[in-house]
Amino acid sequence: MSKDYTYAIDFGTTNSLLSFVKDKNNKKILNLDELNDDPSILRSIMYYPKEGEPSFGQNAIKQYVDESGEGRFLRSIKKYLPTESFTGTNINNKFYSIEELIGRFLKEMKGRADKLIQSDVRRVVLGRPAKFSQDQKKDKLAQDRLEAAAKFAGFSEISFCPEPLAAAYEFKKTITDEKLLLVVDLGGGTSDFTVIKIHPGEYKESDVLSIGGVSVAGNKLDGCIMGSKIAPYLGSQVKYRFPMSDNILEMPASLKLNLMSPADIVLMSRKDIMKFLQEVKKCTFTDHDQEHLENLFSLISENQGFAIYEEIEKCKKQVCINGDYQFLYEQDDISITEPINYLEFVDMTKDKINQIFKELDSVMSAAGVSSDQIDLICCTGGTSKVPEVSDRLVSIFGEDKIKTFKNFHSVIQGLAEKAIHDFAV
Repeated sequence: MSKDYTYAIDFGTTNSLLSFVKDKNNKKILNLDELNDDPSILRSIMYYPKEGEPSFGQNAIKQYVDESGEGRFLRSIKKYLPTESFTGTNINNKFYSIEELIGRFLKEMKGRADKLIQSDVRRVVLGRPAKFSQDQKKDKLAQDRLEAAAKFAGFSEISFCPEPLAAAYEFKKTITDEKLLLVVDLGGGTSDFTVIKIHPGEYKESDVLSIGGVSVAGNKLDGCIMGSKIAPYLGSQVKYRFPMSDNILEMPASLKLNLMSPADIVLMSRKDIMKFLQEVKKCTFTDHDQEHLENLFSLISENQGFAIYEEIEKCKKQVCINGDYQFLYEQDDISITEPINYLEFVDMTKDKINQIFKELDSVMSAAGVSSDQIDLICCTGGTSKVPEVSDRLVSIFGEDKIKTFKNFHSVIQGLAEKAIHDFAV
């Protein structure tokens, strides 16, 4: 064990990164996944096979595909941290708490990093959203759970830093006089904002004028594509009537919401849900409804939730770049072809994007500043590249103020700077 080293960890809903910090002149983002196109990124994914130890990142995806999804595939588990009702889940007849599941992922990150630097590092600065939840009690629950997970992973000295504040730390190195900065950090799980004074001098807590966030970001936009364009092929619009009833029913809203979440879609394999869907199938009216429910059964039984959301994310990116895309998903008994254009995408996601900008308005209001008082806007996170988002930022602040940082690395680099400040390494 070395008392001279610290890790900075950006544990994300979609991607996770780790930086090794020795001192202000010796810090480095470590490559934790050589199988990934960008080896510095370990995708926040775990796969528990029917037997043996779990796998992580790209290896988890490979094992999941090789074993045809026989085990349990977990993604976006960070989103459950503020959810009081979600305490954990059963995997292979064993209950794992949420702290243990996230702790196991952090332990894997720590283990890979320890191996690379030949040390047992016990200090960590962990990034966290500006707000896990608008509810202060749930926000505290989420951080407490994340701290417990870090202890499970083997860390004994744990510090937290809001992710948009970390981005501001990195941005600070580029300025020579005081600026009023708005950090816009739009990732997969949360959209976070910070209004902060930055200057070449020592950081003070009073420099932060306001901070806030909302659990609406890239994954929710993916869910909109699922709900509007793909879910109808998976039974979301089926109608049915149970025996001895005159009421014509539709798919329950709770199940539609499960379909529209990359994390929650795996919950549909629960026995009670599958039993309900089997009963629904017996009571539908058309062959199309039967076919669409068969698609859903195949998706669930073959653990294809991850695969279809990979295609949905690809669709989102291509629509934002090229203006249109032909969504195509063919796997086993499922065949879905559906065109989508950018105007449709804007329409289906407008409510979510409005939520993001409503939170931005709240953060600006809490800081007591107007858009013309902001000197610079630091944009980070993949969702900041969505044209509707970037165009609205330009319309509010003007194009000249907006600076885009390397989307996946600005937060981890800022967390490393925070580690230097916190532990004086």
